[in-house]
This record gives sequence, C-alpha cells and structure tokens, in this order.
Amino acid sequence: MSRPYSPRSSASAGSFVRVNGKIRAREVRVIGVDGKQLGVLSLQDAINAARANGVDLVEVAATATPPVCRLVDFGKYRYEQAKRDKEARKHQHSTKVKEVQLSPSIDPHDFGVKLHHAMEFLCEEMKVKVTLRFRGRELAHPEFGFQVVEKFLKELASYGHPDAPPKKIGKGINVMVSPLPRNKRAKNPRPQEGAAPLSAVRDKSDGEAERLPANPAKPKKSPPQDNGYPGGEQPSGFANNPFSQVDLKVEQ
Repeated sequence: MSRPYSPRSSASAGSFVRVNGKIRAREVRVIGVDGKQLGVLSLQDAINAARANGVDLVEVAATATPPVCRLVDFGKYRYEQAKRDKEARKHQHSTKVKEVQLSPSIDPHDFGVKLHHAMEFLCEEMKVKVTLRFRGRELAHPEFGFQVVEKFLKELASYGHPDAPPKKIGKGINVMVSPLPRNKRAKNPRPQEGAAPLSAVRDKSDGEAERLPANPAKPKKSPPQDNGYPGGEQPSGFANNPFSQVDLKVEQ
C-alpha cells in the first residue's frame, strides 16, 4: 500500500501556508492590498482579485470560519513573518539550571570551591540546583546532610534564595536556588580581568606580606672573560690534553 511522503522537516510542516489554488475552502474572507476587508468571496473570485492586483492569495487564518486570506506578495509575506518570529525569540527568556553536588563529609576546601561556583552561576542569572547524596551508612544520619545544605544556603543568602525548603528525596537532598534581583544581589566574586596576577606571596618575619611580581627580572649574565681560549670558553675534551698549550694564533 503506497503512502504519501512525510515532510522533510517538522519546522516546514508546522509553518506550511496555503497559497492560491492550494486553499481548500470554497469561500474565504478576503483582506485587500491596502488592509481593508473585501468581504466573503468565493475562492475563484478571490484568486482572480489577487491576479488583477499582481499579488498572491495567502491564507493567514486557516481555523477561522470562513478562512481569512490576504492579497499580498507571498515572498514579502514570508519575509515579514520570519522577521516577526525573530523579534519574538529575542524577548524570550530561557533560564539555565546548573547543578552543584555536595556530600555530608565534604572537605572545607571543596565546600568553598562549590560555593564559589554557585555564586558565579547566580551572578550570571542562572538557577542552581543543590544536590547532596548519601552513601552507605550515611543514610542513618540525614541530619548531617541537612546541616551541610543549610550552611551552603546561608552562605548564598546574599546571591540567591531557595524556592522551597530542602527536601529529602530518595538517597539525597535537593533544593533549587534562584538568583536575587541585581539591585539586591552582592557583587560577582570573580576577580576583574584587568587585575595583574600575583605569582607568590612571601611572609616577612614581622608578619607583613611582600607581593612578588608575576614575571621577576632575570639576572644579567656576566660577560665572558678572556682566559686565552678562542671565544673565551675552555674547549671540552680530555683533562690531560697534550695540545692544550699549543698556540692556535696564526700570524698574518
């Protein structure tokens, strides 16, 4: 049994517009070239009116009764429609979600790294999903996991707020954190790009710290001394070289 071919892409199928003879309705409501309504006409009369104006009959509202059609150049109509779709996509706000994973026995250094990443995500208008996983016998004491999550949320209080209290789901604790408005949010902890990096910090005996530059100046090499050998350097070879005392200078 033969079947009709499927459209090449779903986008083309969803944006399909009937034009001229592809319109299936017997009667259509026609909008003229100047934007005024011409009333309900038969399909053939509407097509003849489009040909008389040198344009196409484009179906703009297929679900209406009767369908609404416009007398417009089809190429111009597609260009205007694509332009409107592009402007609509600009105003759409897509929210990204980043996940930060913790553990009940997390190291303080790892806790600080995770916290720093969460602050950066919130400053970039992203939501943060905080997840804590229990392993093995850690499930016997979930209160330790809640303590870690509550401490994490307390440190993030100046950057975001939880959408709901932390909940234990399965073998973990989950909570979603949303960023605060910019006028109420703390500054991004990321250092400025123009700041000069420091390679090391050396502690003095009196407790103060001396900052060293990233690229310290290299010591200059002393000029080679004239020790009687060509080029100023002793040639490599055996220690007891019988030709070491031979004068290599050539008289001109």
